[in-house]
Amino acid sequence: MSVLPELRYPSVTELVSSAGALAAHRPSLCSLRQIGRSRAGRPLHLLSVGHAERSVLVVAGAHSNEPTGGRTAMALAERVVRERRLRADTSWHFLLCADPDGASLHVTPAPRTLLDYHLGFFRPAGPEQPEWSPSVLPPDLLPPETRALTGVIDRLRPYLQVSLHGTDLGGSWVQLTKDVPGLAEPFAKSAAELNIPVETGASDAAGWPASGPGVHVMPAPGSDLAYPSMPDDARHSTWYHAHRYGGLTAVVEVPMWASDLVDDPAPHPAPAAALRRLACRLLRDAHAVESVLAEALPRLCGPPGPLLRATQWALGLVPGLAGDWVHEPPADTTMAYVGSVDAFGRRLPLRAAAMLLRVLREADDRAVPRLEPLVAAWSDSFAERFRARWVPLEHQVEHQSRTVVAAAWHARPRAA
Repeated sequence: MSVLPELRYPSVTELVSSAGALAAHRPSLCSLRQIGRSRAGRPLHLLSVGHAERSVLVVAGAHSNEPTGGRTAMALAERVVRERRLRADTSWHFLLCADPDGASLHVTPAPRTLLDYHLGFFRPAGPEQPEWSPSVLPPDLLPPETRALTGVIDRLRPYLQVSLHGTDLGGSWVQLTKDVPGLAEPFAKSAAELNIPVETGASDAAGWPASGPGVHVMPAPGSDLAYPSMPDDARHSTWYHAHRYGGLTAVVEVPMWASDLVDDPAPHPAPAAALRRLACRLLRDAHAVESVLAEALPRLCGPPGPLLRATQWALGLVPGLAGDWVHEPPADTTMAYVGSVDAFGRRLPLRAAAMLLRVLREADDRAVPRLEPLVAAWSDSFAERFRARWVPLEHQVEHQSRTVVAAAWHARPRAA
């Protein structure tokens, strides 16, 4: 039934077209409706399958640079239509893209290399990200995408919200706002069958308890954070909105390129020293981008657009983050964790450089030749350091889909 293009990440338009075809094919079971508009006026679409009161909400496209989720959402919707048992007493709802404005700016639907991926890269500044904006903005300034998402949660009251995320290079892991006993086993089994490494020391979940390898449970509000300088706290994001109705959120991460260096649980011989070296490199790389930005900024006309705002946001995180790595005790002392921090430290200035390069190219600025070699060299060294290998798109989608179904089963409220 799917009309999605093969072997590449679909656009939002293609996702909506496929969802519309599914709803037209099974009108008694499926519906597609608009639930709001983005800041730029783009529609936000919700595909629903089934009519049961108990519900699962699946959110795709919250981060524009993580494109697997849209395809996974449609694969799941088609599976729920085919498999009656999945909808016997549960309705499923799919927000096809939480940030269509961001999706319009991330323009690498079929990247062949990390350089391809970064040449079309976009990830908005924190206050402009639908899920993260409540952690950095007051309620009256939340973007319409965030209000649409929380409005859907208020109406559906899902027992489980699943947010489909991804990473450019690394492994797969799950973040939970409450533990889901039993999830770790099917998650690990799926990853092993599809040759996807499990990221056991993800820096995104630094210091969190784990219910199994790669399955991390967010600490309770009031707990200390591993990176106190970071302005966005997951516990204030839309992931926690389902808690007011007794639900929880599972964030399912899957890599585009895999690295077999991210699942080593062995102790690192000198984690604190390694983090100090990584902090120094982070500061050095960020300074290289900042120097290009400072030289070119007076020539850029008008208020900063989304690419430039995102560049400045990313660079603004660097000093505090480097300080956290130097001054805070390591949140984890495994080889996997130090490797994840290494990847994070490469990723942040590379993304800033890539987005700034797009700005400068559009302006035909003379600083372009200074930045192009950095983006190319950093992309290549990132891939080489982590021995990047492409994960077939069908494997990314299958692993994410299996994990969602397993989470829905194990989180399902049981009769008393």
